[in-house]
Amino acid sequence: MAEATARRDPSPLEAALDRVGDRWSLLIVEALLDGPRRFNELGETVSGIAPNILTDRLRRLERERIVVATPYQQRPPRMSYSLTAAGQDLASALRVLADWGARGTPGAEPTRHGPCGTPLETRWFCPTCEVVVDRPDADEARTL
Repeated sequence: MAEATARRDPSPLEAALDRVGDRWSLLIVEALLDGPRRFNELGETVSGIAPNILTDRLRRLERERIVVATPYQQRPPRMSYSLTAAGQDLASALRVLADWGARGTPGAEPTRHGPCGTPLETRWFCPTCEVVVDRPDADEARTL
């Protein structure tokens, strides 16, 4: 008899990727950063997405409570989509990911501090201790 494989809980990164781990979902969230958009506006903003894929991803993002649909017309039903608080939290991670992508792309500009023009850095910060954590380890932060 074969030994049953032990199940383990997914890592935090695996859990996040299960929720939004495809390019279309992330691009939809990016398109909603500036505020609510209607379906057709999202289709125009997210270049190359087919309407059926857009519908599928919006429904998935709604189930994950990242996006909320608000009706603006009853007949036929038409929706406007916006980010929830969880979606806004995800937007912060997307900005970091986009900045990382810019740093590895020739000609792309990293995110800069407006007043002085210096490229910004992302850091872990403990608000209780008021300390920047440069190298998180098992004692300082949960690892991916």
